[in-house]
Amino acid sequence: MKFKDYYETLGVPRNATQDEIKHTYRKLARKYHPDVSKDPEAEVRFKEVGEAYAVLKDPEKRVAYDQMGQQWKAGQDFQPPPDWNTGFEFTGSGADFAKDGGAQFSDFFETLFGRQGRQAQSHRAGIHAQGQDHHARVMIDLQDAYNGAQRSIVLRMPTLDAEGHVSMQERTLAVNIPKGIRAGQHLRLTGQGGPGLGHGPAGDLYLEITFNPHSQFRVDGRDVYMDLPLAPWEAALGASISTPTPAGPVQLSIPAESTAGRKLRLKGRGIPGNPAGDLYVVISIALPPADTEQARKAYQSMAQAFNFNPRQHLKE
Repeated sequence: MKFKDYYETLGVPRNATQDEIKHTYRKLARKYHPDVSKDPEAEVRFKEVGEAYAVLKDPEKRVAYDQMGQQWKAGQDFQPPPDWNTGFEFTGSGADFAKDGGAQFSDFFETLFGRQGRQAQSHRAGIHAQGQDHHARVMIDLQDAYNGAQRSIVLRMPTLDAEGHVSMQERTLAVNIPKGIRAGQHLRLTGQGGPGLGHGPAGDLYLEITFNPHSQFRVDGRDVYMDLPLAPWEAALGASISTPTPAGPVQLSIPAESTAGRKLRLKGRGIPGNPAGDLYVVISIALPPADTEQARKAYQSMAQAFNFNPRQHLKE
């Protein structure tokens, strides 16, 4: 997938106001409209201009795009960082952003904005209605899912200033993280969304949970995985190893003749729940360095003691 520079597509600077973006878009849309232009690339350019405008006209999409896109150039191979939109507060119900006037946009657009939606609401004067729900993606530690926690979370929401420039408004919320929460689940904060219309109640805020990367553990649903390095003699002879887990260390029995890649299952020691997930310990073999004369002699003694060819199964 290639990166798209929407500012370059419209030919506007990054600090352009919303009015400048709108004026430029209308000009280009007239120029490249397939019913008017004789340019053989008109239809393609018309779609590109429309996609760029769909992002830059919307303060929410624009700020999220700016946050991620400044170090990229048009045409570069691109994959968005997994946490690129963490902490942004979006309006809407989570519907697909790409349903913007029914337009068919690129894979680049779908990858960035396919899950943060906005559903416009229109109300007549005198109507009392609930405010829009807001959505945000937040990152927590794995230990929070094991133990539960209270965390202060800072959310940023784009707003337009009086001159038409996009600025960020921050707010801090105290959030109770329940024990056993999984990545992808949503926490609902009642009344923390958009203000209601008239005397209507405020909307709700939905927080999508993701986990911060951990140096030791990987998460798949409620199951947790970790790699455990063993010395060759521990793997060959068996051992009792003190092993870290997100809930604290446990004493793990290593069966004799364990091989690299073997998985040891610790039932119920994954993320708590009903049922709880499991913790899988994946064995790897760590070789001592042969960096001294004594160590080299030890390896030479092993070579003489074992009639062992690890490549015996390979065909020449």
